Amino acid sequence: MSTAATSRPAAVGESPRGHAETAVRRRIRRPNLPATPAVLLVLALLLPTAALLADGGWPQALRLDLAPQLDTFADWVVDNRETHPVFLYFLLHLSNAATDSVARVHDLLTAIGWAGVLTAATALAWYAGGAGRKGAGPALVAFGSLAGCGLLGLWEQSTETLALMLVSVAVASAVGLLLGLAGGLSDTAQRVLRPVLDTMQVLPSFAYLLPLVLVFGVGTPSALITTVIYAAPPMVRMTALGLRGADPAVLEASRSLGSTRWQRLRTVRLPMARPQLFLGLNQTIMMALSMVVIASVVGAGGLGESVYQALRTRDFGQGLAAGLAIVLIAVWLDRTTAAAGARSGVPVGRRGTGIALAAVGGGLLAGPALGEWPEAVTVDIAAPLNTAVDWLVASVYQDVPVLGGTSVWAGNATNWVLNPLNDGLQALPWWSLLLLAAAVARLVGTWRGALTAVLALGCTGVLGIWDKALYTLSQILVAVALTLVLGFAIGILAARVRAVERLLRPVFDAMQTLPQFIYLIPVVQLFNAGRVAAITAAAVYALPAVVRVTTQGLRQVSPAAMEVSRSLGATTWQQIRDVQWPLARPALLVAANQGVVLVLAVVVIGGLVGGGALGFDVVKGLTAGELGTGLIAGAGIVCLGLALDKLTQPAERTSSTGTRH
Repeated sequence: MSTAATSRPAAVGESPRGHAETAVRRRIRRPNLPATPAVLLVLALLLPTAALLADGGWPQALRLDLAPQLDTFADWVVDNRETHPVFLYFLLHLSNAATDSVARVHDLLTAIGWAGVLTAATALAWYAGGAGRKGAGPALVAFGSLAGCGLLGLWEQSTETLALMLVSVAVASAVGLLLGLAGGLSDTAQRVLRPVLDTMQVLPSFAYLLPLVLVFGVGTPSALITTVIYAAPPMVRMTALGLRGADPAVLEASRSLGSTRWQRLRTVRLPMARPQLFLGLNQTIMMALSMVVIASVVGAGGLGESVYQALRTRDFGQGLAAGLAIVLIAVWLDRTTAAAGARSGVPVGRRGTGIALAAVGGGLLAGPALGEWPEAVTVDIAAPLNTAVDWLVASVYQDVPVLGGTSVWAGNATNWVLNPLNDGLQALPWWSLLLLAAAVARLVGTWRGALTAVLALGCTGVLGIWDKALYTLSQILVAVALTLVLGFAIGILAARVRAVERLLRPVFDAMQTLPQFIYLIPVVQLFNAGRVAAITAAAVYALPAVVRVTTQGLRQVSPAAMEVSRSLGATTWQQIRDVQWPLARPALLVAANQGVVLVLAVVVIGGLVGGGALGFDVVKGLTAGELGTGLIAGAGIVCLGLALDKLTQPAERTSSTGTRH
């Protein structure tokens, strides 16, 4: 809140309820009209005028054609990958190490068999949960999750994915821990790391693949290194946060006892940061699982390959079965790491340790004798799922009374929304769009954010992909609008009705864990390949995050303010509009920001199903060997992501009194 009625402290002798009543009374009776609508009104009048008086597009004189140079460089890299000293004495060793490490872990998992893996995972989950009754829950989840992968008939693919996961998470956690230590102990390192991590956060996953495929080619090294880079930032952030959040009084007491800096780190800072470290590990695991599926495009294999093949053949049953196996692995790892973090350093004891080690040893000894997962103990869910989807498509695709069907909706959305929006953006002169970006970014955040948004958006013009960037932007805007309308509506309902939130929680948990490719398969069958399919998949994928952040923000609104508004006779709509929405504005901006980032990721992948523009160029660069075109499109996506991030990223502002709010 930035209004005086809600940001001033309570007067001497005035109770918090009295202060809340004053603020709410003013807001309900005389709603505050901020400057934002006025600024947007001026822009709304300026932009059509600019479109009439000036030509659209980016001027040719401000373009740089980098595609030939990039293609030449890509050809040089491909020709010298096996002879140049940089490749022979560094990158080749890195590639071999990546391939060998994943292969050895997979060979180990195969050698100990399904029984050995199942027993070891269950015992370790039980130990991580604290052994005894406390560890029973994580142990049951571990056993059920891995057994579920076998029941789905995907044990071999699961072990391939698990091998890549174990290696990538181990490397990403080690790198993230080291960088997090630097950021947590050094202000200079923190200032250097922050913009890098912010940029990595908005990078679509496909943007990581292109340069690595150029250097390492298609295969395990590109998949592993891409996954490590993509999954490391959460560990860096949480490690730095945990170290910086250490209690100053405890640190001072340790310093007064003569401890060195290393001793304080080992005995005070790291133990106190244990919850944040495990949370960072948890998030790294989730990010790695997400990227493992994307990396299937460059030959990662495993469950990701099954999902990718299902997308290419529109086999929803196969794709969902592989996606469910990925969800089960994610649930197992999530519960195990969460249980380990919740123990807060409480020792398990010798008895629990001995039981866990004995169980692991017994599983490793007995596993090889049982061999592969028995074919008789599998369940085929692909066929009934495909039958159900075929029935649904046949029922709603066309000739639906009154509604018309999904094919009609797709056509109307293209003709009445997407095409006019794209034509309008293309008709605007370049400087007016940069002005609009600067104004919106400044209203939401700071001048620095506005400058970043302008430079990032301008880079798409300099790279010669202005028209394609606007074509992609039109899809993103429609997908974000759809996501926010549905997300805010459902978030309001979930914030006011607890039963709705409880009902949605498990659904959203599964949706946030499913691979992005899964969402493309049914929407392509419902809407055919094209922009509408990509937009629909993006909106569905981003919806859970928007709903959750919105619900949390509305729930955190002061109960005193809500009670006062109720006592003043405010209706439900007045409470939402005049109390909850203004007070939850920071959380709503975060929800919008998360929606933009997630939508951007899937709209780019929509290039696989006819989304076109930048996404298509990235996919073409990966699959057709046109790396120059793909790299420029990837850079354009990065610039577009940075600009959109700044347009929706709330920033703390300093008031005239020097306080931050």
